Amino acid sequence: MLVDSHCHLDFPDFSDDGLDTVLDRARAAGIQRFLTISTRLTTVDKLLAISQQHDDVFCTIGIHPHHVAEQGVPSVDHLVSLSHHDQVIGIGESGLDYFYDKSPRDDQAESFRRHCQACVATGLPLVVHARDADDDVATILREESQGGKLKGILHCFSSGLGLAEAGLALGFHISFSGILTFKRSEALRDIAQAMPMDRLLVETDAPYLAPTPYRGKRNEPAYVLETAKVLADVKGVSLDELATATTANFNRLFALDQVAA
Repeated sequence: MLVDSHCHLDFPDFSDDGLDTVLDRARAAGIQRFLTISTRLTTVDKLLAISQQHDDVFCTIGIHPHHVAEQGVPSVDHLVSLSHHDQVIGIGESGLDYFYDKSPRDDQAESFRRHCQACVATGLPLVVHARDADDDVATILREESQGGKLKGILHCFSSGLGLAEAGLALGFHISFSGILTFKRSEALRDIAQAMPMDRLLVETDAPYLAPTPYRGKRNEPAYVLETAKVLADVKGVSLDELATATTANFNRLFALDQVAA
């Protein structure tokens, strides 16, 4: 049984064939739990509604760095208050994106810091987005860790080994998406091979980044199986071993060990 540790089930991409159908396909493929990720605080109600309708779907609250200019830098108190729902098990995704630069970098950084502070205040894990900003992401995580109180995920990991090592040193997990399956991702597979099994997660980032052999199509949670197969091969373990490890890692990080699947 696998977990899709990062998907966007509230996105309109899933409206054509229906979210229930998408989730049923994933369950049939052995996907046990789903974490649907917030990108805007204005859509939190939709995320909560999806989670309330499906016992195996959990959600986060937060503002993606792309949307900070539109949504504004949130207060720590507001983030904390929104996290007070049983379905909310994390905060984010937040971070820095210097590739698209859709929001001013200073605003991205301040929003990122406030998400970090909300995580420390609540004890919830942080979901980190990092693109072309490895050094600044690592610096902010170190400065906001408050002696190891910050935990979370470097999601859809496609950065360099330096950020992976910085994340591991802070107690973070590393999550791999369909990018790991791409033909030209040899360097990323080398990094994945070097990561400890007890820090690995798998995700789709659906509807984006469909893995091989579905590349170019809309991604969906069922396809996390393809990423897991490649990661198992990279690590030299069976798919069952990889699934057991990544599911246990997810459940431990999000304190779901005692919650029935």
